[in-house]
Amino acid sequence: MSKLTLKELSKKRLVIPVIVIVLILLFAVSGTRANPEIERDINWDSPETRELFQNACGDCHSYETKWPWYSRIAPISWMIIRNVNEGREEFNVSASALGEADEAAEEVLEDEMPPWEYVLLHPEAKLTAAQKDVLVTGLLNTFGGERKENKHDEDNEHDDHSE
Repeated sequence: MSKLTLKELSKKRLVIPVIVIVLILLFAVSGTRANPEIERDINWDSPETRELFQNACGDCHSYETKWPWYSRIAPISWMIIRNVNEGREEFNVSASALGEADEAAEEVLEDEMPPWEYVLLHPEAKLTAAQKDVLVTGLLNTFGGERKENKHDEDNEHDDHSE
């Protein structure tokens, strides 16, 4: 039996990763990256609310998703499609069955939305405290619902009373 040279061994080690990459790319078109027809017109309470929503929420909570190039590459495409589908199920401004605006607003207040991984790839989605307040108020004014207190506000309120 002949000994493998370093060059031959390197080539053999590349075969498996190349096969894996090819298989992943074969599945790259899996899932549906669709934007169904918009079922409702939105009368936003202000242009600022609409802009904040589009920048921070619109890709997952409407039928106006901007599908980036990496949404076509598995396995990340699977995660993006799942997140968009879940977001649309929970709260979707484009669908006739909207969802709960006050719950969506609460998640913004509690820093649960937009998710950090979305903000990482979409820096325009990072909201300041003032922008969060405008967005939450705008969502409630546009779609209805009651404003719930932020956990941080409740903690501060309890601290004020304990002194």
